[in-house]
Amino acid sequence: METSRRAFMLATAGAALATGANSAVAAEGTGLRLLTFERKDQLGARVGLAIAGDKVIDLIAAKKAGAALGFDPADMISLIAAGAPALAQVRAVAAKPGETLALGDLRLHSPIPRPPRNIFAVGWNYLAHFNESETAQKAKQDYPAHPVFFSKASHSMNGPFDPIPFDPAVSTLIDWEGELAVVIGKGGRNIKEADAMGHVFGYSVINDTTARDVQAKKHGGQWFKGKSLDGHGPMGPWIVTADGLDPDKLHLQTRVNGVVKQDAKTTQMYFKIPRIIAELSAGLTLEPGDVIATGTPPGVGNARKPPEYLKPGDIMETEIEGIGIIRNTITQVA
Repeated sequence: METSRRAFMLATAGAALATGANSAVAAEGTGLRLLTFERKDQLGARVGLAIAGDKVIDLIAAKKAGAALGFDPADMISLIAAGAPALAQVRAVAAKPGETLALGDLRLHSPIPRPPRNIFAVGWNYLAHFNESETAQKAKQDYPAHPVFFSKASHSMNGPFDPIPFDPAVSTLIDWEGELAVVIGKGGRNIKEADAMGHVFGYSVINDTTARDVQAKKHGGQWFKGKSLDGHGPMGPWIVTADGLDPDKLHLQTRVNGVVKQDAKTTQMYFKIPRIIAELSAGLTLEPGDVIATGTPPGVGNARKPPEYLKPGDIMETEIEGIGIIRNTITQVA
């Protein structure tokens, strides 16, 4: 059973990456593409570098072969915390890659498989999404003057091609929210808006998958539980380093069974990344490897007429230009 599941996931990952490469959204950036993966012939996750030709450099193998790496190549956060010197070392490995692995033969985990603390997130950061939410809730309210922050539990993190659990005993109203994820590199507190981009390590694709019935009708209307079910935060397929992308000019799409549900540009974000980082870090220390989901555009299921929700067997794809695609199948738990 485990062998067939692994074979399915490897095939799904390869197909999704191939589809993303040929889609209308995808366009590779120039930054490093850093991923966390597992080889089918070895136990344990490790950090890799995706290079041209759908090849991956295994950084553990590179270190064993003599590469000078001043971080733990089994741990993405170790690389992130090591900063610019570590990136220079990875670039040196990329210049002389040696042995490589075929991307389609690997199981990709979330780039940061288990964040050391909650995922930070921003609500209502696209004006059109705020408006559709207001209509769906039938409650008039003013647009927030500051970013609306909440968090997702670290166990909500999931791989870019892993199944998303659907437990009808907990929730039957599972919704999609495609978003750009910011990964913090240099930590800090009270970061000035003018300095904020210097604290960004890179960017990834994330889906803030949400249990709407839990979010709206239970626990006093607090968002945390409805946003935090296990596996309801797929992210990946890798982190593209900040030097390779302009985060203000990216095309984002979310699709369900091939049908486009969200289609937007990150230029439409109301609060830009520097403002988000500055306000989030006010009195709150950000650390290397922290993930910030920057908000979802319009097109979510619960705002549609009639509302639409994910069901077992549905395939949810989230894709961002310059980064790539994640593809997750909604899977009912036993």
